[in-house]
Amino acid sequence: MKRVFSLLEKTWLGTPIQFTWQKTSGNYLAVTGADHIVKIFDRHGQKRSEINLSGNCVTMDWDKDGDILAVIAEKSSCIYLWDANTNKTSQLDSGLRDQLSFLLWSKFGSFLAVGTVKGNLLIYNHQTSRKIPVIGKHTKKITCGCWNAENMLALGGEDKMITVSNQEGDTIRQIPVRSEPSDMQFSMMKTDDRTSTAESTISVVVGKKTLFLFNLNEPDNPIDLEFQQHYGNIVCYSWYGDGYIMIGFSRGTFVVISTHIREIGQEIFQARDHKDSLTSIAVSQTLNKAATCGDNCIKIHDLAELKDMYAIVNLDDEHKGLSTLSWTDDGQLLALSTQRGSLHVFLTKLPILGDACSTRIAYLTSLLEVTVANPVEGELPITVSVDVEPNFVAVGLYHLAVGMNNRAWFYVLGENAVKKLKDVEYLGTVASVCLYSDYASALFEGKVQLHLIESEMLDTQEERETRLFPAVDDKCRILCHALTGDFLIYGTDTGVIQYFYIEDWQFVNDYRHPVSVKKIFPDPNGTRLVFIDEKSDGYVYCPVNDATYEIPDFSPTIKGVLWENWPMDKGVFIAYDDDKVYTYVFHKDTIQGSKVILAGGTKVPFSHKPLLLYNGELTCQTQSGKINNIYLSTHRFLDTLKDVGPHELRQVLTQTLMLKRFPDAWELCKILNDQAAWNELARACLHHMEVEFAIRVYRTIGNVGMVMSLEQIKGIEDYNLLAGHLAMFSDDFNLAQDLYLASSCPVAALEMRRDLQHWDSALQLAKRLAPDQIPFISKEYAIQLEFTGDYANALAHYEKGITGDNKEHDEVCLAGVAQMSIRMGDIRRGVNQALKHPSRVLKRDCGAILENMKQFSEAAQLYEKGLYYDKAASVYIRCKNWAKVGELLPHVSSPKIHLQYAKAKEADGRYKEAVVAYENAKQWNSVIRIYLDHLNNPEKAVSIVRETQSLEGAKLVARFFLQLGDYGSAIQFLVISKCNNEAFTLAQQHNKMEIYADIIGSENTTNEDYQSIALYFEGEKRHFQAGKFFLLCGQYSRALKHFLKCPSSEDNAAIEMAIETVGQAKDELLTSQLIDHLMGESDGMPKIHVKNGDHMKGARMLIRVANNISKFPSHIVPILTSTVIECHRAGLKNSAFGFAAMLMRPEYRNKIDAKYKKKIEAMVRRPDTSETEEATTPCPFCEFLLPECELLCPGCKNNIPYCIATGRHMLKDDWAVCPHCDFPALYSEFKVMLSTESTCPMCSERLNLDQLKKTSDCTQYLRTEVEQ
Repeated sequence: MKRVFSLLEKTWLGTPIQFTWQKTSGNYLAVTGADHIVKIFDRHGQKRSEINLSGNCVTMDWDKDGDILAVIAEKSSCIYLWDANTNKTSQLDSGLRDQLSFLLWSKFGSFLAVGTVKGNLLIYNHQTSRKIPVIGKHTKKITCGCWNAENMLALGGEDKMITVSNQEGDTIRQIPVRSEPSDMQFSMMKTDDRTSTAESTISVVVGKKTLFLFNLNEPDNPIDLEFQQHYGNIVCYSWYGDGYIMIGFSRGTFVVISTHIREIGQEIFQARDHKDSLTSIAVSQTLNKAATCGDNCIKIHDLAELKDMYAIVNLDDEHKGLSTLSWTDDGQLLALSTQRGSLHVFLTKLPILGDACSTRIAYLTSLLEVTVANPVEGELPITVSVDVEPNFVAVGLYHLAVGMNNRAWFYVLGENAVKKLKDVEYLGTVASVCLYSDYASALFEGKVQLHLIESEMLDTQEERETRLFPAVDDKCRILCHALTGDFLIYGTDTGVIQYFYIEDWQFVNDYRHPVSVKKIFPDPNGTRLVFIDEKSDGYVYCPVNDATYEIPDFSPTIKGVLWENWPMDKGVFIAYDDDKVYTYVFHKDTIQGSKVILAGGTKVPFSHKPLLLYNGELTCQTQSGKINNIYLSTHRFLDTLKDVGPHELRQVLTQTLMLKRFPDAWELCKILNDQAAWNELARACLHHMEVEFAIRVYRTIGNVGMVMSLEQIKGIEDYNLLAGHLAMFSDDFNLAQDLYLASSCPVAALEMRRDLQHWDSALQLAKRLAPDQIPFISKEYAIQLEFTGDYANALAHYEKGITGDNKEHDEVCLAGVAQMSIRMGDIRRGVNQALKHPSRVLKRDCGAILENMKQFSEAAQLYEKGLYYDKAASVYIRCKNWAKVGELLPHVSSPKIHLQYAKAKEADGRYKEAVVAYENAKQWNSVIRIYLDHLNNPEKAVSIVRETQSLEGAKLVARFFLQLGDYGSAIQFLVISKCNNEAFTLAQQHNKMEIYADIIGSENTTNEDYQSIALYFEGEKRHFQAGKFFLLCGQYSRALKHFLKCPSSEDNAAIEMAIETVGQAKDELLTSQLIDHLMGESDGMPKIHVKNGDHMKGARMLIRVANNISKFPSHIVPILTSTVIECHRAGLKNSAFGFAAMLMRPEYRNKIDAKYKKKIEAMVRRPDTSETEEATTPCPFCEFLLPECELLCPGCKNNIPYCIATGRHMLKDDWAVCPHCDFPALYSEFKVMLSTESTCPMCSERLNLDQLKKTSDCTQYLRTEVEQ
């Protein structure tokens, strides 16, 4: 808070002083001390007048309008009256003979109440000069009192009584109190009922401790409010707001209470403002502030939020303490008296007067001081002292104007100094002044005067020095005006906005609005203007094309508008009210035309008035005469964005795009590095028709298609055509169409609709723009309608599409007509069209439609014509036209159709045709069935089964042979059809197991099947077959057992199979078993011979084993050793040498038994090749003489059965068999053997000579392999 002035009169020092502000205007301050003089000062501290008194001043008071100051003094019964308008003092005799003690003007009318020390009263009506003395109103000194709005007068005196009187002095009520009353006020208590607005409550401090509240409407319920002792005495109190009272206490505390009956007695707020003492409080309702003083400081609180301290003023030089505080009615000035007799006046609220021109601003910094600054260009502020307290301030490029009433003072702004130029008197009270470079315009009483500021400097004609608007004959009142470099612009109550061009000194433009124009705000160039009409709606007006654009969401409380002064941000402006600033942008060139958008709002601190907007920075003027800069929330992108998250960055990006700040948006997109952000920027560029920038963005994000499209259109000068293309790229096709149609190339709209396949719109456009295109569009539209199922309209458009001269196009249309006719039920027309049409595909499509409609004969006809034989035949089958099907069959490839035909022919009993059709359909089972059941041709059926390997067919054939009793064939076909169990059962029943076994052996058969055959043969004691199948199913031990049990007739083959079994089994045990058998270990042959000393026979048997030595890889060395020894003993020296030489091979040599090794080596070293020839005996088959131990006859190539006693081959005339195992033996040799042994060497059953019979006919044992 600024101190405006201080009063330190020597005559006052050391004593307390009294002072009082002039009511209403606050222009004068009356002060008196102990010098018997009332001095009157103006609000700048200049002394204006004095009133000499007879003694010290008792009290003084201004009337309600501030015109008359009334003063009473000691030792005088006179009342001093000073007239502020005439500056004259007069004296009024009270007519009362005792000392005056009290004085108070009424709130309404001009009644003055004066009380005396003896309790008498005088009511003086200043208007009528009537005096009403009332003697004995009180019995003692009247000390306090107050008037209410109904001119009732309440008085308190030392007699501890309160009286209430009317303006005539009649006592209405008397109220006794407990102690002396002081500081009496009339007010209105807070009640729920708002009907009564009368001030009916008297508040008074009683005995400095309690606050007494007395409601005249409720005289029986007075309220006595007592406070805490430690607060001290009540110093003063003040009513404010809706029935609240603020009370100051002597020990530094102030308290707020409510007078609402429910809250009465409660402290709403309490604060210890001052540590030691509080001397005064003052409340300003206009400022909504309360001040308290004490302890050398003033503290100011906001009544809306008492906790908030608005200001603190320290007065360190006032050691004796402070006294009284008082505010002017307008709240601008706060006066403080001190205990030592000084008085200080502070500026608490300055009129917010300011102006801006370009980037220069002027604003009131004190009551008589204006500061001019240019913060943008960095010029130092200049302070200008002015002569009067101004009502208006205006600034131009080179001048400053201030003024009040009908006068304005002009100053020239020099480099460093300010020079007063002149003052101008206008023809009425000036509402506002505008300046630019050379001219000023002043608005007063509905008129504007335009005049040169420095007339002597310009060499101008006289008529260009000044001009008054409007012209005499123009019956309108001007409500607002503005000056730019070129124009005077004003708005009138008739809704006209006039542009007066100063250079040509004539009107150049006018715009007529339906209602009156209250305020206008041109942009810096004057090419755009915001105006507010009497409905509080805002508009942007462009005089260039005489267009207006309503401002959206325009608050009715808006006080003013500022345009952005930053040259790059054309089109941005703000509208402000008391607590918010709204940022708007006028988008002149967008694909949607020009429009105004609201970009956002910014909260403004209390009582900030915007003066200047430059690049998002708002310079505001405050009540305290300072300026404060605020950044608009819509310009956050100007701050550093280092630590801002991506979500906020996206919001900031949206702001930059609204404000068309594309370079800033580019930087933001680089930070975000997000495809969506780049796309948003690109779309905004398209919207604002910034083609070059859009290309740059699309190139950055790699959208080649858009870059190429934009490169093609960037040179287009036709605004609408360019905007149309951009609207199309932005997917706003309806807007694009409107723009294309308004452009120089309306056919672009048709091209766009065709490309989008919006055929309906395209047809409408083609009628106007390109009738020759109608057939082609109709065709495309018809295709789309057909696709959506609208066949009636599709048919109509196909018909419209026929040109008559474009063959390819017409064929498509005729095809459409054919299809749509069929779909619409006009089948004859459709079929005829399709038959005439060259297209096969059309015939197929129409056929399909007809087939779905169950129109089979027409469908088949079209299919046949279109060479779709399969489909034709299929449809002919559906309508049972077999003759046609037969005709088409040679062309038909579909097996399904052949099958259908075959079934039909079979049902008719025409089997030969049926069988051909079945063969074409590859239905082999049906072919086989017909060959067997109807055509009696099993050979063909069998050949087909063998060719096709058909399982079902094989079953059919098997069944056929079973019926004929040909079990072998039946078994064979059952196996082919994988019915192995049935085949096995059949083979068992009919003793055909060999056949089954042969077939199974050549098939891929499971082990279970082989096992079941083996078990069957085992039961039949057919050892060779059983062994063979046990071998196949992997049961090697059982297989070997059966092979070794084979009768001698099968011996050679059985031994071979036994060796095969051992080879497959890879089992040592089985190998040993076989070797034992061959060595006579089991059948005892070589052993028996050796044991019996018949070395020759033993040797012969071992030679036979040794010749097959490869079959016994694990027992080579023992077998060869035994063979060599037996041959040597039997005198078969050559054979012994041969086998000994074999044993001498390195791989066998070290494995020879040590006791034979030297003997065998000696045989090899000294070979003796003499050998007894083996005796020969005849073959029992062919009588060929062969060695007796040879089992394969070289003559007949038969395997000869061998003797189980000797191992030699059997002789026809010396034949016997073991009665147990049926194995053969030479009768003569067996007899010899049984003389020493009692068991059969083969089956080990007990046997004696009596059981042995010689067999005379051995032919049953001599069956050849072929016979078997």
